[in-house]
Amino acid sequence: MHRNIRSVDDVLKLLDGLFAPEADRWTADAAEWWDGFYDDRSRQVPFFVAKPDENLVGYLDRGLIAPGRALDLGCGPGRNALHLAAEGFQVDAVDLSPAAVAWAEERAHEVGADVRFHCGDAFELTADEPAGPYDLIYDSGCFHHLPPHRRISYLALLDRVLAPGGHLALSCFAAGEMGSELPDADFYRAAGLQGGLAYTPESLRWIFSDLTEVELRRMRDEPPESAHFGEPFLWTALFRRDA
Repeated sequence: MHRNIRSVDDVLKLLDGLFAPEADRWTADAAEWWDGFYDDRSRQVPFFVAKPDENLVGYLDRGLIAPGRALDLGCGPGRNALHLAAEGFQVDAVDLSPAAVAWAEERAHEVGADVRFHCGDAFELTADEPAGPYDLIYDSGCFHHLPPHRRISYLALLDRVLAPGGHLALSCFAAGEMGSELPDADFYRAAGLQGGLAYTPESLRWIFSDLTEVELRRMRDEPPESAHFGEPFLWTALFRRDA
């Protein structure tokens, strides 16, 4: 008999365990699955391209964000981290997958970018790893792979490392376009996360209601010849933490 629930962290880990191990996409144990995903670099995966998100480029061009310290969550092959470094940010980038981080480091070496890459679970970072405060937390496709209860961990991470006056920018699946629209409770009765969770603008505003909305819109579609990445099945959102 085990009666070992006495903290929020204990509850979160209990809820993690309600998912089959093969459904895990968010803890360090999922690294092997993501390694398999990134193994074939020639796969026709939209975000394998070495292009920054169009919304990130736009935030900088319009002066909505300014260079400072940045954390790229779920950085994958590093396309946005490299753009931030080129724009003058001091960049930490983290991903669960050793294969993704290795690819990102190769890209950084090729262009001479100074980015500190970290392999591991962003919610379990040690004192030696990114600790903030960050002027920008950038998330292109990480948030929608979290189960509902791990939004608590995500918000706690923001509380811990996002600087006053800093910004959170994220892209996630848009309801009606891509991702599962099951109610939160149903994910604990179904197998896995159905490829990722879809969100509405209203749900994003509610989840991040402690932050101030700067912009929330559909990501623009970018043609193959564009220098930027853009897919209209994603929401892009920019929020600011009040100073």
